[in-house]
Amino acid sequence: MVAPDEPGGRMADERQARDTEARAAQPDGKAMADLPDATLVERAQGGDTAAFDVLAGRYAEKVHRLTYRVLRNEEDAEDALQEAFLSAYRNLGRFEGKSTFSTWLYRVAMNAALMRLRKRREGMVSLEQPRDREESQVTLQLADWGRGPIEEALNDELREALSAAVDSLPEDLAQVFLLREVEGMSNAEAAEILELTVPAVKSRLHRARLALRDYLNRFFADRASGRARPGPDAGHGAGAGS
Repeated sequence: MVAPDEPGGRMADERQARDTEARAAQPDGKAMADLPDATLVERAQGGDTAAFDVLAGRYAEKVHRLTYRVLRNEEDAEDALQEAFLSAYRNLGRFEGKSTFSTWLYRVAMNAALMRLRKRREGMVSLEQPRDREESQVTLQLADWGRGPIEEALNDELREALSAAVDSLPEDLAQVFLLREVEGMSNAEAAEILELTVPAVKSRLHRARLALRDYLNRFFADRASGRARPGPDAGHGAGAGS
C-alpha cells in the first residue's frame, strides 16, 4: 500500500495495493470492498488505512474526471487528485457525516483543482464582467442545454469552441457549469459541494449558459462569414452590466 501521506506515489501502485487489500475478507466474512461508505469512513477515522484505500479506489476515477474537467491538463489533474486524497485523509477526522462522503470528497477535490486553476487564470479576460446585483435577483430565460455529459453530442470543432468559452468563464460560473452540465449533478448536489444556496446555483448556471450562448452565437456567425473564431475577449460579455 502507498500511504495517503505520500503524495508522490504512483497511481498504479496505489490502485494495485487498494485492490489487494480490498479483496481480503473481514472478520464478519464480508469483503471490505463491499462495505458502504459510512462504515469505511468510520473505520478509516479509527486508523484503518486499508478502509481509506477502498474509499480512494471507489472514487478515484470520478475525482480525476472532475479535476481534469477543471484543469484541462493531465499532469495538473493528477496532482490535484493526489492533493485531494491527501487532504481528505488528513482531515477525515473533521468529517461529521452531515453530507455524504462523496459530496465532501468532491468539495475537497474541487478546492484542490481550483487552487491550481487560479494560478493559471490570473489576468485572464472573462466573457462576463461581475454584476452588482445579488445572485438571487438574476433571472434569465434560456433554452435548456440538457443535462449530463453534453460533450458527447458535440462535434470536434464545436467542442473546441465550447471548451475555450468555458475556460473564459468567471470562476464562480465555471464551477457551477462543470458540476451541473458536465458532471450531471443536481442543483442540490452542486449547491452542497460549492457551499451555495440552490437559487444561487440556478442563477449562476443561467448566467453561464447565457455567456456560452453568446460566445457560440459569435462563433457560428464568424464561421458562416468565413472569419476566424472569436476569442474570449471579443465583444462584450453576455449580459454584462444588465
